Amino acid sequence: MSKLFGVTNGSVVLNLNSPRRFRRRFNSKIKMSSDALPPLPKNRVVVGYGMTTVDFLATVDVFPNPDDKVRSSSLKVEGGGNAGNALTCAARLGLKPKLISKVADDAHGFAILKELEADGVDTSFIVVSKGGSSTFSYVLVDNQTKSRTSIYTPGDPPMILDDLPQSTLLSAFDGARLVYFDGMFPETALFVAQEAARNNIPILVEAESPREGLDELLKLAHFVICSAKFPQAWTQALSIPSALVSMLLRFPNINFVIVTLGEDGCLMLERSANEDADLEEIDVESFIEFLYKGKGDSLTIPTCIPSAVKKFRANGIGTICGRFYIGTAEKIPDSELVDTTGAGDAFIGAVIYAICANMVPEKMLPLAAKVAAAKCRALGARSGLPYRIDPRLASFLC
Repeated sequence: MSKLFGVTNGSVVLNLNSPRRFRRRFNSKIKMSSDALPPLPKNRVVVGYGMTTVDFLATVDVFPNPDDKVRSSSLKVEGGGNAGNALTCAARLGLKPKLISKVADDAHGFAILKELEADGVDTSFIVVSKGGSSTFSYVLVDNQTKSRTSIYTPGDPPMILDDLPQSTLLSAFDGARLVYFDGMFPETALFVAQEAARNNIPILVEAESPREGLDELLKLAHFVICSAKFPQAWTQALSIPSALVSMLLRFPNINFVIVTLGEDGCLMLERSANEDADLEEIDVESFIEFLYKGKGDSLTIPTCIPSAVKKFRANGIGTICGRFYIGTAEKIPDSELVDTTGAGDAFIGAVIYAICANMVPEKMLPLAAKVAAAKCRALGARSGLPYRIDPRLASFLC
C-alpha cells in the first residue's frame, strides 16, 4: 500500500499518489473542519513594521550564575522578532500580512525570508542590504521556571528613511485594514505611521518598554498593547489601572489599550464614545479591585469579564469614560508548559486578527489568550503558533 501521508513544514499533507478513495476522505475532513469556522474577514490585508530575527534557543536545566558552565538540554534555531512573530501568527489565522523590515544578504537574512514566506507573510517590502549582518538573538530557556532570557544583537546597517520611498509605502498600504508597529526603529517607524495616518489606516502600536520617539508614535495610534511594566514606567502612575486612564487622557486618538500580564491574563480599557453621559464618577482603584473579586480562581480556560460603561477617576490624573475588561489566561499544566518566548507576540497576532474580524472584546481577549497559550506549549516563538483550523481554536473563533 502506498504511503498516505507526509510531513511538510510541520504540517500533515496527503500523498497525491495515494488511492483516490483515501484522498476524497481526507479532503472531505479538511473541508468539514473549515466549514465549521466562521468566514474569514472581508479585508485580510495587514501591514507590520518592525523587527524580524533569527533566534538561537537553548534550554538549560538550571539558569547559569556568573562564570558557570552549563550544558543545554536542547537547541533550536528558528525565526523570531516581535513583528515577524506577530505577523506569522496573523498569517496562520488566515490574514494576509505584509512585513516592512530590513535584513542583510547573509545566511541569517535568507533564512528569515524563507521562513516568513513559508508561513504566508509577504516579504516583498523587506529591505535586503548588501553586506552587513541580520538581526539575531540568543535565548536561554530555564527548564524549571519556563522563563526566558534574551540577548539581542541588532542588525547592521539599520533601517533608514532612504530605504522607504513613498511609492513603496503606498504599495504596501494598498488594501490594508491595519498597520502594526512593534516600537522598534522609531525614526523610520514614525515616518511610516504618518503615511498610514494620511491614508486613514488604523494603527496598532506595541509598547514593550519606554523608547525614544515612542510618544510621537503613540499620538497616531488607535490601539495600544503594552507589556506589564510599561504603563507605570511611562506614566509614573501609582497603579496599572490609573496608568491606563492616564494613557487615554493623554492620547485622545486611542480607542483601547491592553496591558498583558502573563499568567494573570490582561487588563483592557476601552474608550466610550459617549463621554458626555450623565454617569457617576467612580474611583478606578476601588472599582478594579471589585471587578477582580468577581473573577474567581477556578477559571481554567480563557474568558473575559467586562464592566459597564462608567466614568473612571484616577486620583491626580483625571477622569475617563469607558469600560474595563479583565481577560483571563489559560491555566497550562506544568507538564505542558515549555517556553514563554514570543507569547506576547502571539497575543498581538491574535488581536490583529480580531480587529480585522470586528470581534468584540469579550471574544477578542479569550482568543488572544488561547493563541498565546498554544504557543507556550512549544520551544521558540513560532513552532507552537496554531493554524486557523486547529480544533483548539474552533470555539474561540466563532
